[in-house]
Amino acid sequence: MTTAIDAQNAVTLLSSYDIILDCTDNAPTRYLLSDTAVRLGKPLVSAAAQKFEGQLCTYNLGPNGPCYRCIFPKPPAPETVGTCAETGILGVVTGIMGNLQALEALKILTGLREEGPPSMLIFSALGMPPFRSVKLRSRNPACAACGAGSASVEETDYVQFCGGPTPDWERRGLAVGDFRASVKEFSAIISSGRAIHILDVRPATEYGICRFSLSQNVPLKLLVANPREYIPPDPSAETYVICRLGNDSQTAADALRSVAPVGAGGLIKDVVGGLKAWSKDVDPSFPVY
Repeated sequence: MTTAIDAQNAVTLLSSYDIILDCTDNAPTRYLLSDTAVRLGKPLVSAAAQKFEGQLCTYNLGPNGPCYRCIFPKPPAPETVGTCAETGILGVVTGIMGNLQALEALKILTGLREEGPPSMLIFSALGMPPFRSVKLRSRNPACAACGAGSASVEETDYVQFCGGPTPDWERRGLAVGDFRASVKEFSAIISSGRAIHILDVRPATEYGICRFSLSQNVPLKLLVANPREYIPPDPSAETYVICRLGNDSQTAADALRSVAPVGAGGLIKDVVGGLKAWSKDVDPSFPVY
């Protein structure tokens, strides 16, 4: 039987184990597991991976070992934290980090781990050398979890502590607004044969996976840095901006309208829901990733 861990049952569920492994990808659960490890006096082996990089660290190990809160006392804003599904990840990276995490746990359990100052192992699949170690601070006496004023695990709302629920980017991308076209409207415009300018603001790697044949790839960072460069020479030309879910396209379209010639801003629109909505509502054969 599988039971979802939360603040009310974490201490009970994990009390019978000698070591805790954090294999999660969200901030609330990371803080919950760390606080529980402190409460139970158990080491926490934490691994994280995203895109081409990974991190490995053991928290709450020994009398001076810091907990997760010692190193990260304030969680990042939910809007700045992407999940593996949103940012992508090279599968091999998760395999490497998972094996290193298992090895670290075995070394601790068998007493083979050498004592030393707290550190974090950082892996980069594209780096040379691929591994480097960063020295960490020791336990913080003022830490809210392992310091003098330890907070109660059961009384902490970890989701609210981390700024609220993770944003539903797909739902946000479907929001209707001014200067936005639905995928069905966009399809009708393409079918009409009208001369339009299509800007795809996804990263080049994603653009290489699937795209509209007549679109131009301009990654969002490049467009926002110099939007004037991507205004069509003909001020009467219609411009449609598209991305994966319909969020980055809104940012890009706003940037373009801010520098568009007077009266041309209304000709710049973005596509609601992006390519995922296109695959769902217009062309089911269009790849989804």
